[in-house]
Amino acid sequence: MNKRFQTPKTIVHVNGLYKKYSDGEKELTVLKDINLCINKGELVSITGPSGSGKSTLLHILGILDSSTKGVLKYDGVDISNMNENEKSALRNRKIGFIFQFFHLFSELTVIENISLPLMIKNKRNRLLNKEHKAVEQLIQEIGLEKRSLHRPNQLSGGEQQRVAIARALVNQPEIIFADEPTGNLDKENRESIYKLLLNLNKDKGITIVIATHDEAFAKTTPRMFKLVDGYVM
Repeated sequence: MNKRFQTPKTIVHVNGLYKKYSDGEKELTVLKDINLCINKGELVSITGPSGSGKSTLLHILGILDSSTKGVLKYDGVDISNMNENEKSALRNRKIGFIFQFFHLFSELTVIENISLPLMIKNKRNRLLNKEHKAVEQLIQEIGLEKRSLHRPNQLSGGEQQRVAIARALVNQPEIIFADEPTGNLDKENRESIYKLLLNLNKDKGITIVIATHDEAFAKTTPRMFKLVDGYVM
């Protein structure tokens, strides 16, 4: 079949998703009746003002949090039927996550921070030779080959985010969720990180979902969802 006419493969399917928080007698509904699909190879942005629920939605899609109600499927499989070990295995196998605050381990070097998910996945405290070469290749791709033995406090904010991106890539995920990945960066580093993410999508075909309050950037992505009062527009 001609690729132009192939049906896109849906990786993530969300139907009727709600997220509520309770504080004593008060109840706050952050997400309301969310319905969306994300297909393989897509670049998607989720935008909205601070407090609109972007991060909450991204964390639920990345299986870091759970919804109050609704269905979340990966490759057609409902994750509500999975136990925590199965969810963790799915995250390790299919999902990469990039956080606004980097979440690097201060006592580890660049190469150690990037290698950590790979060692956790394979239940080993060291890398095989081919894995070490793959990590070195990633470090080269993000332009930090001269910083591989540096620790996070020896890096700029933009460099730390590049390490976080490489860490998200090390297990070769199908999909990467980026939660305000440029929120703590200056204009030059914001543009550099956006360019890196766009190239990962274009050159490697990785599905990328970015939560951002930067509507100017969001409008450049092929698909954009906007959260307003808990609803997706």
